[in-house]
Amino acid sequence: MIDIYRRLAVLDQLYQIYDQHIDTLDIACRKFCADCCTCNVTLTTLEAHKIASALDSDSKKQMLEKLNQQMRQNRFIPKITTNRLADICLSGDDPPEEAIDPSWGECPLLTDSACPIYDIRPFGCRNMVSARHCADTGAADIDEFTITVNHVFLQYIEHIDQNGFSGNLSDVLAHTIHNESADSGSQIILKQTTLIKNSPLSALLIAPEHRQRMEPILAALRAIKA
Repeated sequence: MIDIYRRLAVLDQLYQIYDQHIDTLDIACRKFCADCCTCNVTLTTLEAHKIASALDSDSKKQMLEKLNQQMRQNRFIPKITTNRLADICLSGDDPPEEAIDPSWGECPLLTDSACPIYDIRPFGCRNMVSARHCADTGAADIDEFTITVNHVFLQYIEHIDQNGFSGNLSDVLAHTIHNESADSGSQIILKQTTLIKNSPLSALLIAPEHRQRMEPILAALRAIKA
């Protein structure tokens, strides 16, 4: 398995390729538009490491305090990862039911409807791109092709962190900061059962009608240098 720095370099390239796709879309998302910024975002331990490594000690301590407060509240806790979901779908089995409700609250990191880690936000935030303001309809308006693109990138991101874990942003980020910061100065209430083991990518789930249009994106992904 490639080391953490090379995997972070691959992650940066994945983000760049995705941003190039988003630049082709007409989206309503703007700064201070935070309707999609709920406490239900998920990420991998690799993405959490990228965030944690960009913070100083004081910022980590403050973030842990916010995350601890969120971990006492309802939030989306996934039961399976994206690649496991792909495997289940390909086998013809039914995925487990998962509880998620946007009314559980906003992202614990939001400050005055702005994201303090916007430039290094995880893919679970990056892929919430809506053609209309979410407040107008109560949900993000994402076209079917972009949903397919999102799923493929989630599979790749999990694949490069296949020895790591996934989970709710609060759980994974708190776990990562706590493990990597001896001077964090805060205890966490994390239960290990809230994290789920990542899986390698075995097959991409791409609808037949999207395969040709996906080719340029897949070619860019295959060209990534580790």
